[in-house]
Amino acid sequence: MPNQLSVPFKRTYVVPLREAVREYILTHYTDAHPDAYRWDISRWEKLRAEVVSITVHIDRVSALISYNAQLVFILTKLPPDIGLEIPYAPVFNSSALPETYNNLLYERAGVLFNLAALYSQLGAAEDRNTPQGLKQAIKFYQNAAGTFSFLSATAVPQLRGSLSPDDAPLELTEPFIKGSEFLMLAQAQECVWQRAVMDNYKNGLIAKLAAKVSSFYGSALAHMKDASIRHIFPSSWVAHLETKLLHFQAAAQYRKSLEDLEAHKYGHEISRLTEAQALAKKGHDTARRGGATVPVQQDIKSLLDIVQKNITRAERDNDLIYHQDVPPASALPAIAEVAMAQPIVDPGLQDPKAVVGSDAVIFGELLGWGARLAIDIYNDRKQNWITDEVTDRVRRLDDHVASTLEKLNLPAALDALDRPIGLPPSLVKKAEEVRLESGLERVDTSIRDVQTLAKHDTALLDEAMDILDQEADEDETFRESHLAAARLPSHEANRELIEKAEKYRAIIQQAGDSDELVRQKWEEWEDNIAQLTWPEAELEATIPSSTVPYSHRTASASVDPTRTHARALRLLLEKLDDMVKSRADLVARVQRLSTSDDITPRILRTASGMEQWVNVQPAMFEDILDEELSKYDKFRVQLEEDELKHEDLLKAVQERHAQFVHSRQEDAVVKAREHALQSLDLAYHKYKEIVRNLEEGLKFYNDFAVILSQFRDACKEWVEQRRSEISTLTRAVEKLSISGDASVTPPRAASPEATLAEAMHSEQPVARAPPRRFPGHRVREPRSALPPPDSSEWETMEMPMPPPRRG
Repeated sequence: MPNQLSVPFKRTYVVPLREAVREYILTHYTDAHPDAYRWDISRWEKLRAEVVSITVHIDRVSALISYNAQLVFILTKLPPDIGLEIPYAPVFNSSALPETYNNLLYERAGVLFNLAALYSQLGAAEDRNTPQGLKQAIKFYQNAAGTFSFLSATAVPQLRGSLSPDDAPLELTEPFIKGSEFLMLAQAQECVWQRAVMDNYKNGLIAKLAAKVSSFYGSALAHMKDASIRHIFPSSWVAHLETKLLHFQAAAQYRKSLEDLEAHKYGHEISRLTEAQALAKKGHDTARRGGATVPVQQDIKSLLDIVQKNITRAERDNDLIYHQDVPPASALPAIAEVAMAQPIVDPGLQDPKAVVGSDAVIFGELLGWGARLAIDIYNDRKQNWITDEVTDRVRRLDDHVASTLEKLNLPAALDALDRPIGLPPSLVKKAEEVRLESGLERVDTSIRDVQTLAKHDTALLDEAMDILDQEADEDETFRESHLAAARLPSHEANRELIEKAEKYRAIIQQAGDSDELVRQKWEEWEDNIAQLTWPEAELEATIPSSTVPYSHRTASASVDPTRTHARALRLLLEKLDDMVKSRADLVARVQRLSTSDDITPRILRTASGMEQWVNVQPAMFEDILDEELSKYDKFRVQLEEDELKHEDLLKAVQERHAQFVHSRQEDAVVKAREHALQSLDLAYHKYKEIVRNLEEGLKFYNDFAVILSQFRDACKEWVEQRRSEISTLTRAVEKLSISGDASVTPPRAASPEATLAEAMHSEQPVARAPPRRFPGHRVREPRSALPPPDSSEWETMEMPMPPPRRG
């Protein structure tokens, strides 16, 4: 049994790589087909198959380095999240449930971790009784330290940046990685110290080497005793490191005492031997109590015996011959440390391009995800810009025109004056538009469709909550057993899902309130809008007419000013209408430009000019995106100028209308006709507004249904994972019951605070919090809440109402 430690592999499993990659390319690339990348996918599968069944052999080093190099290049072409779940089991419990992430950066971190673990196991397997074995062990341990250092500096920060805070596996956190790195350096330095002892180097140099061995072990121990990871290590590891720390402190003092003996510093020799004895004794006690391996206990015991013999000899000689004072250990000069071990990073990790070459890269012809994402970002920015700066702006201006004219009773007031009989052409056109669109049926159908989609979305959310409710019932039953403490209860484990469901429920409620406002608006205006669908003759009959010209019914000389103001007002309205049409033409031009605007060729040209192994990020194309978007600025400038004219024109309309109203004499017939025409004109605008509201509602519910379907599927996956935990825990208990082996450690489940063994042997009942369900869902009372069947409490007990029926 060796007296040095090796890091176990993170065990992984076969994954549906081919299916995930094909689906990703089909979904995200319109100009590529998975069949064009059959070699690439097969090559990826082959490389991964080699690391799944990893063995301790020097040939496996090149396989892991090659796969890492390919992953580096693949991550320049594909994002970390391609829908592929990557599983890796915990280091010290390979039989436990694997920790799974939909993240290719997790795959790369796992590969580098296993490469470091392989180096450590190769070093531990060397025969350190020979110079050649020690040389190889030193090299392997330094390679292991270098790989851990490389992992900590590159892959781990990238992985943590792509995950939510505190979501990374514990073996891929800074304390674990740095602790493992210092452990490897300590063991490499220990091999250097052993070689120096074997080759009879000077005692002073051996003491300095031993002091650095102890320092390295101390650094490893400090990291591994971090509160966040200490519980995942076997208890023997901590005892091993503490023993080694004390062993080499004692060894350094012992070797320095021999140098003091050679320099005739007999008092210093005794002081150092005394210090070495105290350290060795403490280390021996630590090794025995902590369960360190037998070789480690034997090593420290051997050193303790040697030190004790030398103390006896040194004290006798000093008492009889030398009579030197023995200084306290604190007064002795500190032993300088000499580090001969350092992290060595394999060149294949630092330069992956040299490992793969330019001809054998996977997905070499595929457009990088960064470039593709830059195209998507541009299209999103373009559409958002058009919506914010053009479409919405034009709509606000047009709505402002409509609301202003509505307040001024225009153009109905002019139509009633100019056309004392019949329908104005503008109103005839609007009524014809509503008739051709079957306006009433269209609105009624859209309202029913919106209600149907709203119920469908609500049903999706209810289905998701039913899934969580069912899991909560299963968890409640499961928590009646002693296994309950081995994982989080449902109301804690599903907190994130419940919060998301509450947000979705609030959104649906807000949408329902908006739908109700639209329905109320429709009920208020339905009769007026229905008039627009009547035949023209029937509609005309409803409009009061004044067959006597206005000038003949008025003796006042104010008729000429009224007609003058009316003509001027009509001219202003025509200009206003031309401005509205001009803005509509501008929106159409923007949409045509947007449809033909394709930034892809330019992005492709720029991306092709970049170095092949560069991890292309969307930010690299920021200048191109800004430059391409700048061609839309002319539309914004034109709208800003139009807005100024718009305000001036509306102001002129309001002023002229005031003059028109002031100059016109009161006429009940004209007023009635004016009111009727204005009512129909306003009904048309309300019809258009309601139709637009309903179209927005239909789009919202269709888009939201996709989000809710994904949420429901996420709930299903979460529930399946929870059920899998129950199965795993149950099998572990059965295994413990059959074997009776108390040393078997059950798999780590969702709760790191309590192990299965602690839960099984606990004398206190496990406190169970009630399962948390979404408001509105029926909560089953626990059976213990009901009185016994023969109890008189039934007579006064208030029974719960039955749950409402759905559908």
